[in-house]
Amino acid sequence: MAVTSVSAPSAGTPTSGQVTVAVVVDHPAVVLGVQQILAGAPALHLLGAFPTVATLVDGLGSRRPADVVLLDLQLADGSSPGRNIAAVTAAGAHVLLFAAGGGHYLHRLAAANGMRGVVHKTAPAPMLVEALTAAGRGEQVGLVAADLEWSRGDAPLSPRERETLALYAAGEKSERVAQRLGISRETVNDYVARIRAKYRTAGRAADTKVDLYKRAVEDGILPPPGYPEL
Repeated sequence: MAVTSVSAPSAGTPTSGQVTVAVVVDHPAVVLGVQQILAGAPALHLLGAFPTVATLVDGLGSRRPADVVLLDLQLADGSSPGRNIAAVTAAGAHVLLFAAGGGHYLHRLAAANGMRGVVHKTAPAPMLVEALTAAGRGEQVGLVAADLEWSRGDAPLSPRERETLALYAAGEKSERVAQRLGISRETVNDYVARIRAKYRTAGRAADTKVDLYKRAVEDGILPPPGYPEL
């Protein structure tokens, strides 16, 4: 069950060189675990833990913004991940996404939205501390943006083909994909044929729309089931 308030700022002020951290997570047990980890990390100073981005902004008020915010991907208030990321960034903090999985999709999401990276909820304590420290200093955590360009080499889709696949594999009909991308239906069908051919050449089935959806999820073009779109 979500909590209404878990704000628990650390005592005192950060020392020189410490990275200040705020946590936006609405599961009390997870919050307590993160707080315990950060309490044993002298390079980090916890400003507080909050159940929503709105309470984070209100809670910190005019105080110095956090260097980095550990932001849960899915919050119980139903807030948009994209808006949450934008609000935290606008407040002057780096964003480190806190998630349960997602692979390529989450790393692409992080790069596309200016986040410092992704840390998984199952990460061991030293990895979380290292990720927060690096992100708070403006460093990229995990894969950097350049590494997120298509590198597998087995089905090198162009940016336009990835856009088409994202819409078509998510369930849109060719006519709707054409409208959204500002191209003709014939061009959409041509892109889909090229996408199928590239996956076929790579030895990865893409003959049906279900196949295309599976390939899009595998390759980080669409989110895994249960993960929200931005």
